Amino acid sequence: MIAPHLTIPATTTSADVLAFWFTAAVRPYWFAATAQFDQTLRERFASCYRAAATGALTDWEQSGDGALALVIVLDQFPLNMFRGQPASFATEAQARAVAERAIARGFDQTLNPEQKLFLYLPFMHSENPAEQDRSVQLYQQPGLEDNLRFAEHHRSLIHRFGRFPHRNAILGRASTADELAYLASPEAFHG
Repeated sequence: MIAPHLTIPATTTSADVLAFWFTAAVRPYWFAATAQFDQTLRERFASCYRAAATGALTDWEQSGDGALALVIVLDQFPLNMFRGQPASFATEAQARAVAERAIARGFDQTLNPEQKLFLYLPFMHSENPAEQDRSVQLYQQPGLEDNLRFAEHHRSLIHRFGRFPHRNAILGRASTADELAYLASPEAFHG
């Protein structure tokens, strides 16, 4: 179990983010977080997230590692820090823009497959069909095959519904009868 860090550094660096995120202790929480892990992120990285969300960390984009860290802060951290709230999706577009610029600069080619997984995730989280197609294309690269099935699944949801039905309640959107039937089914994805 991860103990929250009670002393928060005055300035969190991109290296701090990566050193935290890519540890053996944190890996099990990447896609199966707990309330305690969510709290750890809030306590340790809330000020870093606020800085990123307001555009104060754009200098991180000058390197592949920095861009990756910024994407993690904008895309992954809010999913945990604001679980079940609209704010959990508030900076997804910013994360995609950072990822897009990093890819355009070739930074993704300097990253290992595990790091690329997170650089590309903002495209998988998009409700835009073209960005979902881009996600599938990105995850077809060697070393990312295990994640391709998740990219294809996310894309199939967007092509079927035009959005992620599991977000409807969080975002105050009315669900269609087809979405409600899907959410009640064993195949439902709940985030």
